[in-house]
Amino acid sequence: MSGSRPALATTLGAIVGADHVLTATAACAAYLVDERGLYDGRALAVVRPADCAETAAVVTACAAAGVGMVAQGGNTGYCGGATPGAGGGDEVVISLERLDRVRDLDRAGATITVEAGVTLAAVQAAAEAAGLLFPLAMGSQASCRIGGNLSTNAGGLAVLRYGMARDLTLGLEVVLPDGRVLDLLRALRKDNTGYDLKQLFIGAEGTLGIITAATLKLYPRPTQQLTLLATVGSPARALDLLGTLRAAVGDAVTSFEYLATDALARLEEAFPDALWPRPRAPCVLAECSGFGDDDTPLLTAVSAALDDLGLADVDLARSEQQRRTLWRMREQVPAAERHLGGSVKHDVTLPLAGLPEFLDHARDAVLARWPGSRLSVYGHFGDGNVHFNVLAPADHDPAAFRREHAAAITALVHDLAEAARGSFSAEHGIGQLKRHDLEHYRRGTEIELMRTLKRALDPRGLMNPGKLC
Repeated sequence: MSGSRPALATTLGAIVGADHVLTATAACAAYLVDERGLYDGRALAVVRPADCAETAAVVTACAAAGVGMVAQGGNTGYCGGATPGAGGGDEVVISLERLDRVRDLDRAGATITVEAGVTLAAVQAAAEAAGLLFPLAMGSQASCRIGGNLSTNAGGLAVLRYGMARDLTLGLEVVLPDGRVLDLLRALRKDNTGYDLKQLFIGAEGTLGIITAATLKLYPRPTQQLTLLATVGSPARALDLLGTLRAAVGDAVTSFEYLATDALARLEEAFPDALWPRPRAPCVLAECSGFGDDDTPLLTAVSAALDDLGLADVDLARSEQQRRTLWRMREQVPAAERHLGGSVKHDVTLPLAGLPEFLDHARDAVLARWPGSRLSVYGHFGDGNVHFNVLAPADHDPAAFRREHAAAITALVHDLAEAARGSFSAEHGIGQLKRHDLEHYRRGTEIELMRTLKRALDPRGLMNPGKLC
């Protein structure tokens, strides 16, 4: 720790124990670099409180010293939102990894109350042990933590049926920028008592306060799952399938993932020996779920929907192993991009009807300006979220390509999404990576209201400096 802050180091050690105030370079290293390696920050220290009371005391001490604070969960974000800045090293990282307790599980009320450092997989497992379901799911669930999921309003693979993280949240416990604790841990489905204050902190990326616990909704566990991979040929046909499936089985459609031909090509390049289906045209990975002992009605309805559209090239999972194989293919697309040197990533969202036209325009525009670049287009088509990623041409150095062209590629893709009444950020948040995009695309009253909230709750700008607005 810098010699200018020895008193703060002593104070923090007295709160959490000296072993949980990290200052050595090697001990701090993993907390200072983001998941994608885009940001390498500096900090006075990494502090690991054990509970809400210690977190509040740490925040109080940092606020008294005028030191910025960066809350961190699993550090799996894609936008540098939980990484300190690379400037003077005058921020404290507050790691919530020790806040890892399940405080309560109410089977009758179908709720679970967990601390912010509980991994998403552990929340899922606790729900499953009670015969219930916590539906938030994503590839990083073994390491991402629920505080970060809520702070970024995570999406994932089941938004179509269950909604985003904010839709799954009933109550929060939050440490405010001055160290006071806001206790909103109410397990109420109905509560119209003024402003819904918890929503201020969901998606705020730790800029308004630090989430230390949450009460979350649980659901009945489906007893049936029908997973299929259908070759659709085009984005428009994918939307036709979505509409037909939903007309046939309603909210039983849980997931609806689209893989364009180029995403399939990236999988082929990176994993030529992988044992999964190898469609040669755009396809959809869809999953429907239901209840009861007899899955015949669900299978019959889905089969009829496929027949109505004349879709014959369909792989239907006949076992849990086959289901996992299909999902592994989808979930390995980001790994394929990394294997091929990395990509310029985009996390855009569009009104469903605008997806086909956006993809056509974005594809044509990128390939016209950067001939030979390789695309990887896939995403959560059912909720309008698509990852339109761009890789260097095969004969180019990937890192050099990104350094030279990433800003221009991103501006083009984001401009097209915003022009189509979409958004440049669907599920990964703003962080450091997209802060200037937020200022560019959210001008006027919208951004001014965000800044008004920030000034009201954190007038000195100590909570996650340099993030969001």
